[in-house]
Amino acid sequence: MTDVIDTPATVDDELERRTTRRRVITIAIVAFVVLAVGLAVGFTRSSEPTPNWVELSTPVEMPDIVLTDTDGEPYDLRAESEGRVTLLYFGYLNCPDACPIHMAVLDHTFEQLAPDVRSSIDVVFVTTDPERDSPADLGAFLDRFDPDFVGLTGSADDLRDAQVAAGVPVAVVEPADADGEYLVGHATQVVVFDADGVARRVYPFGVRQSDWLADLPRLVAE
Repeated sequence: MTDVIDTPATVDDELERRTTRRRVITIAIVAFVVLAVGLAVGFTRSSEPTPNWVELSTPVEMPDIVLTDTDGEPYDLRAESEGRVTLLYFGYLNCPDACPIHMAVLDHTFEQLAPDVRSSIDVVFVTTDPERDSPADLGAFLDRFDPDFVGLTGSADDLRDAQVAAGVPVAVVEPADADGEYLVGHATQVVVFDADGVARRVYPFGVRQSDWLADLPRLVAE
């Protein structure tokens, strides 16, 4: 039997895979901790129902950045969201679970909202995979749910800056497999900005349609 000896390149590749997986796991842990803290706060309020959202310890302003929409046009995130409630989400089209589920739940929710409430809210989906998610592909993906959902992309640096400014962990791309396919570890919470352009709460993955239906009219009215 011939022993298999790792070459330096093989060892480096394996170390990179392990490091990337650790980063993806770290993102998941951060999201879990945020949710756990929020639930703990909810449980301490014995006289109040547990909230569906997690209150941010420090409010976050809407990122002051210009990205590219599904028509290939510049989209000034802060200017376009002025005076509107904005549900900001960072994801990617090849996501196997969280992204399509979030969009489907919001789509079904918006179908049941009163027209005046629906017209006061924007859903903004910012890709974390600009290499594969073209503006046209983003548009086709979101049109499957609601044509009014906004899809945005940009340079890797701009997208990183947007995530940092929004207060979410920066997405990490896993090494590609033999077929060139890869996953992206990304934040799964929806950051909710009030009409004043400030986020004071986030909604974790798993919020039900009934919860959105109860909360969105209040967010618009605040």
